[in-house]
Amino acid sequence: MTHQVILDCDPGVDDCIALLVALGASDRIDLQSICVVAGNVPVDVCARNALGILALAKRDGLPVYSGCDRPLRVAPSFAEHIHGRSGLGDATLPEAIDSLQSGHAVDHLCQALSSAQPGSITLVITGPMTNFAAALQRDPSITQAVRELIIMGGADQAGGNITDFAEFNIFADPDAARIVLESGCRTTLIGLDATLQIRCTPARMQRLTGTDHPASQTSAAMVAHVNRIYGEVYGAEGAALHDPCTVGYLLEPELFTGHEVAVEVDCSDGETRGQTRIHPLDNAAGWPRINWVTGLDDTALFELIVTEMERL
Repeated sequence: MTHQVILDCDPGVDDCIALLVALGASDRIDLQSICVVAGNVPVDVCARNALGILALAKRDGLPVYSGCDRPLRVAPSFAEHIHGRSGLGDATLPEAIDSLQSGHAVDHLCQALSSAQPGSITLVITGPMTNFAAALQRDPSITQAVRELIIMGGADQAGGNITDFAEFNIFADPDAARIVLESGCRTTLIGLDATLQIRCTPARMQRLTGTDHPASQTSAAMVAHVNRIYGEVYGAEGAALHDPCTVGYLLEPELFTGHEVAVEVDCSDGETRGQTRIHPLDNAAGWPRINWVTGLDDTALFELIVTEMERL
């Protein structure tokens, strides 16, 4: 099966790897466009990185749209302390082949989804959900085109990675997350409970550096920086490959385990801002139902990530 996909991201080290996986899997993923949003780094840096990834992949002609430069309501938060000011860790990307599209990502989402066949588009979101939330506010009917939302965000048992309570993507724009999760779209949410299970350990770094493939070499350079930060900040060995889990789930959902839950997003301005509270369905209290991913086969998933990247 070939999936028609729009990828909305904030590249960012792990977003870049997710893009490379999606581009490598072109026989199964028909990537229609890339939208970028402020998140890991400011939106102009995200746009430059998305274009650089396309140049690395030698994929010209794929439209990239720059989107929202700040959240819907709260002040912007960035993760340059993890990804570096460039968003690329120790890596550099080739000069862009193409230019950004002239339109805004929110306009593009409204136009693309309003004209698409019902249930035809999978929207993969690996950053704050601001772009899609703004599109939904403008035209709620665009949900008719969505086959599934596959989102990296949230945490339950894992706590948080930007505060003690919140995962970064949700914390960065909790109001947008609530709007998207309440949209009624079929949604799979892959949070820290699952993504922290796949880490780029020294053995996996050797797998990336042991080949001269540009995608693997670039990924290794990006992850090396984050590995150092994880060691210094978290005392952990090996950075988690959060965002590639979304594309991995799209390609091989059998590598993941999860169950249907109700999810509540904390949109307060207090210390629990951005917390995702996962409730069993018998205590749903009107919160939206989603597929919450709790586990994954990290060995098979890592091999899938590298194999698809190296098809470029």
